[in-house]
Amino acid sequence: MAMRADEIEQLILDALPGSEVKIEDLAGDGDHYSCHIKSTAFAGKSRVQQHKIVYDALGGRMGNQLHALAIQTTPIEE
Repeated sequence: MAMRADEIEQLILDALPGSEVKIEDLAGDGDHYSCHIKSTAFAGKSRVQQHKIVYDALGGRMGNQLHALAIQTTPIEE
């Protein structure tokens, strides 16, 4: 079952309060998204660590309910 963009956004915001999240449905099918997240939680972390934070926020839905998500992260310095 596909996920809606607002569901993805809410999961990320719940895990990373105060973040800026922009989700784009790339194919119009609810299965292929692009996501750009700006967060203070990413400051001082490697790109791999940043993406792991996002995957953790999705709670195991990646590869199941969510087929493809292109992630772009930007750290915000406090």
